Amino acid sequence: MIKRELLEKLGQELKGELFTDDTMRTLYATDASAYREMPLAVAIPENESDIKTLIRFAREHKTSLIPRTAGTSLAGQVVGNGIIVDVSKKFTRILEINTEEHWVRVQPGVIRDELNLFLRPHGFYFGPETSTANRAMIGGMVGNNSCGSNSVVYGSTREHLLSVNAILSDGSEASFGALTADEFHAKCEAADGRLETAVYKQIRTLLGNADNQQEIRKEFPKPEILRRNTGYAIDMLLETAPFTAGKEDFNFCKLIAGSEGTLAFLTEIKLNISPLPPKETGLLCVHFNTIDESLRANIIAMRYKPSASELIDHFILECTKDNIEQRKNRFFVEGDPGAILVVEFLRNTREEIVEVADRLKADMQAAGLGYHFPLLFGDDTKKIWTLRKAGLGLLSNLPGDEKAVPVIEDTAVAVEDLPAYIAEFNQILEKYDLFSVHYAHAGSGEIHLRPIINLKTAEGNQLFRTIAEEIATLVKKYNGSLSGEHGDGRLRGEFIQQMIGPKNYQLLRQVKYTWDPENIFNPHKIVDTPSMNSNLRYEPGKKAPDLETIFHFPHQTILQHAEQCNGSGDCRKTHLSGGTMCPSYMATRSEKDTTRARANILREVLTNSTKQNKFDSKEIYEVLDLCLACKGCKSECPSNVDVAKMKMEFLQHYYDANGVSMRTWMIANFRMLTSLAAIAPGIYNWLVKGDLSSRLIKRFSGFAEKRSMPTLERKTLRSWLKQNPQAATQSRKVYLFCDEFTNYNDTHVGIKAVNLLRRLGYEVIPVDHPESARALLSKGFLRKAKVIAEKNVKLFSSLISEETPLVGIEPSAILGFRDEYPDLVGEGLRDTAKQLAKHVYMIDEFLSIEADLGHIRSDMFKAADRKIKLHGHCQQKALSSVLHSKKILSLPEGHSVEVIPSGCCGMAGSFGYEKEHYDVSMKIGELVLFPAVRNAAEGTLIAAPGTSCRHQIKDGTGAKAQHPVEILYDALA
Repeated sequence: MIKRELLEKLGQELKGELFTDDTMRTLYATDASAYREMPLAVAIPENESDIKTLIRFAREHKTSLIPRTAGTSLAGQVVGNGIIVDVSKKFTRILEINTEEHWVRVQPGVIRDELNLFLRPHGFYFGPETSTANRAMIGGMVGNNSCGSNSVVYGSTREHLLSVNAILSDGSEASFGALTADEFHAKCEAADGRLETAVYKQIRTLLGNADNQQEIRKEFPKPEILRRNTGYAIDMLLETAPFTAGKEDFNFCKLIAGSEGTLAFLTEIKLNISPLPPKETGLLCVHFNTIDESLRANIIAMRYKPSASELIDHFILECTKDNIEQRKNRFFVEGDPGAILVVEFLRNTREEIVEVADRLKADMQAAGLGYHFPLLFGDDTKKIWTLRKAGLGLLSNLPGDEKAVPVIEDTAVAVEDLPAYIAEFNQILEKYDLFSVHYAHAGSGEIHLRPIINLKTAEGNQLFRTIAEEIATLVKKYNGSLSGEHGDGRLRGEFIQQMIGPKNYQLLRQVKYTWDPENIFNPHKIVDTPSMNSNLRYEPGKKAPDLETIFHFPHQTILQHAEQCNGSGDCRKTHLSGGTMCPSYMATRSEKDTTRARANILREVLTNSTKQNKFDSKEIYEVLDLCLACKGCKSECPSNVDVAKMKMEFLQHYYDANGVSMRTWMIANFRMLTSLAAIAPGIYNWLVKGDLSSRLIKRFSGFAEKRSMPTLERKTLRSWLKQNPQAATQSRKVYLFCDEFTNYNDTHVGIKAVNLLRRLGYEVIPVDHPESARALLSKGFLRKAKVIAEKNVKLFSSLISEETPLVGIEPSAILGFRDEYPDLVGEGLRDTAKQLAKHVYMIDEFLSIEADLGHIRSDMFKAADRKIKLHGHCQQKALSSVLHSKKILSLPEGHSVEVIPSGCCGMAGSFGYEKEHYDVSMKIGELVLFPAVRNAAEGTLIAAPGTSCRHQIKDGTGAKAQHPVEILYDALA
């Protein structure tokens, strides 16, 4: 056991960071696999010198280093008990591009999709594409030899890896690239005693042996299986010029790709890049009654040389019905198909795609295969791929403890063998009363197959192993590869000897221990791997804790909801990929600030805490601190992990044990305190705007001194409504939800909203109702919020219907009826709350729907050339759509509306006011929103439905943003 003092000394030697606390170690104890092992420490190196220091420390103290980028590996590649070395934060530079020679040089932490954003203006593209491409990093792609749906054209990362700079296990630097036969032999003959020379000599001896050559060619997977990551790729090195006449130059990069960080630590990577593909993309989405039909049709499809042929089975399609984000992408599905084969064609014109798709369709129909053949183009193709890529996360969305587990999900066989292989595969599962999800890369002979197993039970743990053993035998029967793209890691390393034979396995061990004699680089992966059903996330037979919650978690507990996170890391995408999740990670680039980290810490502590109140945890509080409760994860996480909801629940129980700070109490009781201040709004405004008084108030209350405070209007909206009643009419009636923010802070917005509705012919009916409880919810005062929610549900359920909807102005307040209320109210009111939610709308939604019905027309507004930039509210994006706001702002002729591709503005209610959160808040704003506002052409109007968003825009840019109804009211004819 390494003493803490030694780790502290190591931390002082590093320019980067070293974490030894339990919280950070826990967050890095898992990846996207079923495995969990507590690391010794977590290092965030600043430079190559730090990496050398870590290597020296590992050698001297007999520990190990586990290289890590995004941590999305599915076979436990980045789980281990040594020091996790995370290069995702600092090693992120694109170093050089050469368009004449078609290559780019990068550091290992460059994200694949962001590399392609950089390459696009140059007319190039890095081909291999994983389903995780918006957060997967090049270092990880090399380590796993990643590929994706387009591998039938672009192959795997190995085919594009030209050279690497690496630090070897003795701390020496080395570069590996293509060598002619003479250059290779010269490397082997060097007498310099370097480790680099030793690895060349060893591979010449190993692959120059005729018996070894025969055994490799006999036992390794079929060469025609392009997706094969079975151990180290010595079979591919064998097919190079020094060992096989007429073959390509020798390049150790073939071995390094797929080596999972076990041989060397990569610092620079040189990649081949391809010209951009043809501009036109068409997807023929063929519907089948059974999976077997789709696999037989796939053989026909491959004759037409598509760029991809991807399978989506009925289990995936069923999951998408319940996912907020993916429901929108099901538009092309007809009936309930047993499988859909998505066949992609890239051509220069649509006409060429239509022609080849028609021929393929005719061939399939002649074979009696397929019943629906939609051909999709343009933006529709992105929706299809989004649906397909969401498959992995959606599988985690199963309620309860049974999950679709990654155990034999990465097998690959020859395409012509696929129908028979899958039939035998399913026969094995049937023997154990199991069924599997089938999806992904039919075109390259690899279907991701995930049986449903409960790993929390001893029986499930053993079944996990039994299935792996039987399928390994089946794969060997077809001379296939147990890993096609996800790697061996902890999951499949145990079976490599079975797949390639004991002699070849010993050759792999020789390779490993020549490169890494002291086993410091990612040990127990590929070779000498422990039992595949050990060190799993879940301890078999461990009793689940009894956790009473205020929120209802349908069909599961709060712990099971946290466990829906499988670690796929969708929350690690950056602002360049779009979307909202996760704003704090986008700003800090720290794993601790991901949605995944928050789910992980909840799972760990709630499972293992011995306290009576398991929520009494400073570790959870610390990791949840930068959650802005934006709700991005509720819709964008493919597993629908709602961290905001879990944070609210946690805070209530944490307060029970630790009490509530004054600032938290003030924010939660916003409505009560604001109503008192509204007695004398002038005095309040003078106090919060005066330099000295404002500074004192902020210091006393814990708000950021640089932040301006919200002011009160001289008249509340409720008082204005009483003074300006509307006579009863025969027109359509709408009930107004007068939220506390509009009532006190944005009266002018409320007045324009009401007058807009009245001028458009609606009778607006105010109601004396309680507050929305948004502030209480955001601060975790769930018991108080529950009382208010139940009052609102009881009050409005007797008034609201399809004919008389409830309309609100502030998104966060009105959308609580749709989001939190149904799970917050008592069991007897849940159905009532759900029914009520169907007829509750943001005013933007209501006006948009009415426009679609023809009740609101463009001729009701003045024509005027006007440019508008629109920033949508986070909860609007998660629970509704920004398109409603865009649609209504586009009603007046001449209005040009551009949606700013921003995520969260960074204010998030009270978050951006709090002194310790101010800097992160502004950093989030600077990602996309602030630059977009500052760069807007003169005269451009800025629209934002959220009151916090408008305040953030003002503080961050000085620009005044308006609610869409203000702009629309001013445009009335």
